Amino acid sequence: MGYQPKFKYRTLTGYFLQDEASTDPGTFDYVSLPKKAASNFGLIPREQEEPSDDTQWERLGKDIGQLQNTAETKYKLLFLGRHGEGVHNVAERRYGTKAWDGHWSLLDGDEHGSWVDATLTDLGISQAQAAHASWEKQIAERIPWPESYYVSPLRRCCQTAQITFEGLHTTETRIFRPMIKELLRETMGEHTCDRRSTLSEIAEENQKFSFEEGFVNEDVLWDTKTRESDQQRNERLTRFLDDIFTNDQNTSISLTTHSGAITSILEVIGHRKFPVATGGVLPVLVEANAIA
Repeated sequence: MGYQPKFKYRTLTGYFLQDEASTDPGTFDYVSLPKKAASNFGLIPREQEEPSDDTQWERLGKDIGQLQNTAETKYKLLFLGRHGEGVHNVAERRYGTKAWDGHWSLLDGDEHGSWVDATLTDLGISQAQAAHASWEKQIAERIPWPESYYVSPLRRCCQTAQITFEGLHTTETRIFRPMIKELLRETMGEHTCDRRSTLSEIAEENQKFSFEEGFVNEDVLWDTKTRESDQQRNERLTRFLDDIFTNDQNTSISLTTHSGAITSILEVIGHRKFPVATGGVLPVLVEANAIA
């Protein structure tokens, strides 16, 4: 018997352009959006029923607050951030996906360098810097700032989160204090780019980061011969969502993770397929009802 979910999840649509079938993921850019969206990560502007100084983000925050009054239902605004371009992404383009999956991804690297627990490229760094600038602009729009930050333990995600959020905060209670969560990893097994470093190595590189309880030093989840299936990955990300909806009382939450993890989260919450480009951010409003 597989994992038994604690909640039934669904996406509350109509708040973001990414929810809409008319929005093409292939051309969508969360930084340079149509003027009508005010570049607020795709937040759809709505007419004010009465004169107000509230920003569009503040209106959304109030909507969520009213929804939270429902005793049996939980709501969270998740900002799904994908890491910037990594050296493994460049290698896959170099050799093509078929050759990458069948051969090169199983190696530690090539003549251009190693991609074990892949790091960001210069472009990946600039993508994280663009995310930093975009978040900074949202401060003036009074975005519901992340109250919790969760990060995959893989180096490219730690680097992306650090560059994106370091130095950005709106109140003393929302300073960037990220927690590394094992379940937020990319599809596990075989591909060496997805084999994480040891806890001690991660901690040395990310001294402001904390680790969830039970995080062990060695990578015991990655396997040289077995690749995690999509169904297994969906189950793993369901467990992650169950964890934060059970144990984190905050509403606005940032996740810095991977394309595979984001794909699974979107499937679990009933969101339409929406591939996120490297360095991209996808906000989703999620409703969770406990399963009896």
